[in-house]
Amino acid sequence: MAVSFVTLFQWRLNSVLLILDDEILLSGVKDQILSLVSKLDEVGNYLGDPLFWTLHAREMARSFLTLDEPKLEKKEKDQMVSFIRKLDEVTGVAGDVERIGGCYKTWVSEIRGTLREADDYVDDFVMKVYGQTEQDQKESTAEFGSEIEIIKSRISEIMNRKPQLGFSPNLEDIKKLLRSKFDEETPLVSCMLSYMNLPYDLKLSLLFCCAFRRVYLKTKADLVPVLVAAGLVQEKSGELMEDKAQENIERLVDLGMLKEEVGISDFCSVPSPYNEFSLSVMKAEDFFISTANSESTIISPMARHVSIHDAYNTIPNINSFLHSLVVSAKDGLSEASSDCLRNVLHNAKLLRVLNLENTKLKNLPDEVGQLLNLKYLGVTHSKLNELPVSISNLRNLQTLDIFFLGFEVELSGVLNLTQLRHLKMHGSINDGEVRVPQGISRLRNLQTLGGIYAGGGIAKELGVMTQLRSLEVRCVSGDHADELYFSVMKLSMLRKLFLTVEMERESYDSSSSLRYENSIFHCLESFSSPPPLLQTLQLEGRLIEMPLWLGSMENLTKLDMRYSHLSENPTTILQFLPNLKYLQMFEAYKGRRMEKESFRAGGFSKLEYLFISSRNLVEWKEIEEGALPCLKQLFIYYCYELMVLPEGLQHVTTLQLLNMWCVHEDLIRRLSPNGGPENYKIKHIPLVKYKGDMSRGFWGEQPPRVTNL
Repeated sequence: MAVSFVTLFQWRLNSVLLILDDEILLSGVKDQILSLVSKLDEVGNYLGDPLFWTLHAREMARSFLTLDEPKLEKKEKDQMVSFIRKLDEVTGVAGDVERIGGCYKTWVSEIRGTLREADDYVDDFVMKVYGQTEQDQKESTAEFGSEIEIIKSRISEIMNRKPQLGFSPNLEDIKKLLRSKFDEETPLVSCMLSYMNLPYDLKLSLLFCCAFRRVYLKTKADLVPVLVAAGLVQEKSGELMEDKAQENIERLVDLGMLKEEVGISDFCSVPSPYNEFSLSVMKAEDFFISTANSESTIISPMARHVSIHDAYNTIPNINSFLHSLVVSAKDGLSEASSDCLRNVLHNAKLLRVLNLENTKLKNLPDEVGQLLNLKYLGVTHSKLNELPVSISNLRNLQTLDIFFLGFEVELSGVLNLTQLRHLKMHGSINDGEVRVPQGISRLRNLQTLGGIYAGGGIAKELGVMTQLRSLEVRCVSGDHADELYFSVMKLSMLRKLFLTVEMERESYDSSSSLRYENSIFHCLESFSSPPPLLQTLQLEGRLIEMPLWLGSMENLTKLDMRYSHLSENPTTILQFLPNLKYLQMFEAYKGRRMEKESFRAGGFSKLEYLFISSRNLVEWKEIEEGALPCLKQLFIYYCYELMVLPEGLQHVTTLQLLNMWCVHEDLIRRLSPNGGPENYKIKHIPLVKYKGDMSRGFWGEQPPRVTNL
């Protein structure tokens, strides 16, 4: 882990070179910065010695034992103890490991302390130089260059006192030997070795993913701006840091260290044992402290990143050098906790990430406006009535994520946030739309804009925001729909689009199954040429007919159709989309039968997830053999009248999960493993879950989550 801190600081220095794009300013400091980066390469090479790797592995294993001993089986505990002994053996320090480890920790602590102070100085410089006159900028830059030289001298002095490591074996030989001793029969240690071998940026990214408690899961799209704001992605000219962060998250998913929840959304959590490994690293390194809130909680003064969950009565005192703070409350914050939060924010001038979950705050503390380094502000499940006027001071803010606002909020201050890249909102009144001020198109760096109302001239402004990658518009109505579609067609970079029609409340019967029956997407036929890179589409509201353009979206991978109430089965057209992987149809089809024409051989060639909810559906006749060749998960939800599952389902051999929720009892009896005449259709599926309309099922009782994309 120690080498990670060196690399992160090098990235920070390189980002300064990108900020100082003025050649005159650069000439006064560029050489000093590059010289310091080179000196840090020397530190990194030294910290890459195999002895440091084994000492870190040993410390992590010991911390894991301490952390998880009550939950470990004897076999697992013995594995970890054996692993520690083997580490001592292969490095030849078994008799003197405590002394060597102590020297190592002392020296590394000195390096880390120096880099922490240097990192804080860089933050101060960036804040100071912003907005200065040209002459003041030159003076500040010259002063910064001198300080860089001092930092380099201090690091050189520390390197001169580095511990003499002596002979140590090749790191690859160590790893090879450990893998031969700990294989599939010792899965806990095998997973730990995989974790230890992660590149530093992936390992640090995983630590941040652990900060969010399971009850408030984040999607992959939510995690991306957090990692960028925390400085875990290297900034390079001409490249989007979000793309690299997304790549890192996908790699963690591929490695099984991040788990995607079942569903069309990509909610993520860190599974066991990687969650426990991450917690043990947090404990051993004081890098990221994750703790349940209590009166006795003490946060290490060395911690730069803190996650407090189940907060209520108090929030512990935290050092003023904090860079990240994640607070999740059980059921809102008490008045005392709110006061504690104000005190913490008053002192945490270097904070870059602030995420508040379920605090139910009605007002953000004014102190938030003093956090000039803040890059990420998330306030979800709150009761905000307003944003502080001082929000406009946050000139470095990249992400503003505000969900479940109490009332309409004055957002004019947002227009001053020129660095804003992601603006996501969701109101708790009307259709959840949030009214943004005119002039929103001035935010030229915006990639994500969510939860907005497009009336009042906003629809036209969207047409010039060609950098947008994700757009969510709520309460779409006839007075601006045509202009909205015209603008969206100009957004050539758009990957995700979410549209919700305005609810016709006068004619809406909350007891009716036909929600949005009279709430129609107007002028949708004019949306004739959707953005070519669009991968995710969600339409919520009634469609008079299936849009022809929907069948030509070759890059579409996720489609969510809600309350479309179509007379024709949309799958007849959708089955030919070449890259569609996730399809969710919630009251999208109001017909009573699905014929085999809807699932032809070769149809839905890449579909992995299919969700169907229809209160009218009575019969699903047939799936032709060769259809749905990649389907893994099938959800049947609120299909009260459905009597049979289709013939041919037995040929969909890739199915891993069938989840039926609130379906007809006759259907369940036919599928029963206890002599049901149609059990042959599903007996090849490894996991079948069921909850009937009135009685318990033969299998499990876990309802699927209906989610946004």
